[in-house]
Amino acid sequence: MKIHPLVSPWGRFGLYSFFIDAPEPAIVDTGIASSPAEGMAPALEALGRRIEDVRWILLTHGHIDHLGGAHALWELTGRRAKVVIHEADAPMLRSRRAHVDEYLAGRGPYLHDPDGEAKQLAAAQAVISGEMEPTVLVNGGETLSLGGDVTVSVHAIPGHTPGSVAYVVDGQNDVFVGDAVQVHGAANGFPGFVDPIAYRASLEYLRDEIRPNHLYLGHPYRTANGEPYGVELDREQARKALQGSLEIEARVGDAARDCLAAGLHDSASPYSPFAPAAEALGYAGDPTLEPSPFFTSMHGYRTHFTHTTFDHTA
Repeated sequence: MKIHPLVSPWGRFGLYSFFIDAPEPAIVDTGIASSPAEGMAPALEALGRRIEDVRWILLTHGHIDHLGGAHALWELTGRRAKVVIHEADAPMLRSRRAHVDEYLAGRGPYLHDPDGEAKQLAAAQAVISGEMEPTVLVNGGETLSLGGDVTVSVHAIPGHTPGSVAYVVDGQNDVFVGDAVQVHGAANGFPGFVDPIAYRASLEYLRDEIRPNHLYLGHPYRTANGEPYGVELDREQARKALQGSLEIEARVGDAARDCLAAGLHDSASPYSPFAPAAEALGYAGDPTLEPSPFFTSMHGYRTHFTHTTFDHTA
């Protein structure tokens, strides 16, 4: 059974989905609103397949560039495809507003953008094709039948989001993780996760228990020297990406904990109040580049160390 990457255009970057060519065909992740018609349909046609025949839409997590096209794809299947998402991330499929609320609760307060809420709402309206109720809610531990003898097992791997999951094609051990394996991050050069403790545990679980034969990533995440991995990793590449992600998290975590232990202070730095962490890591990327992984991850560490007082004095 073959796996085919489907690349959809989006600004400077392509968005990746994956076609599982099973008796009941599945697409893993859906890009944004335009992706099914502009990227998936022509790619499938080139393979001799029809988007109308897709019967499963498997969402690895709830971010807009992974579920934005779900409603549009579901419509193109005649509303016959089953849409699957983890219960914890389902609110982001049901409501565009949930994406705005996530921004306001996490990275938004550090970005100091008076138009931030409006920008997030506009983005959600533009790139999410529709609000919808999922067909199947998962929590990890489920097995989905894609017809014949093809089954996909669902594994909870929280950290990047609360409801991140891995879909594993049983027998082949092909593993789809979305953005749950960050390495050094994508274009912004920093790994992004809302829960660093869960993120680390999920990486260890993937490395030690799942041990992918092939690992499929949501984006071409980057190595330490900035070179992008592909989105299709073989066994050895997967092992290195998982181990590298763990090592990077350890360095980021040490810098974040030292910063938090010293107390947080506002400053003129664009990395405020986490400027010491950015300096310790030698990070010089743009922290305002959405989805702002620097602040997302720093806020995640801060959430786990709430005993630290945030001093708003400049």
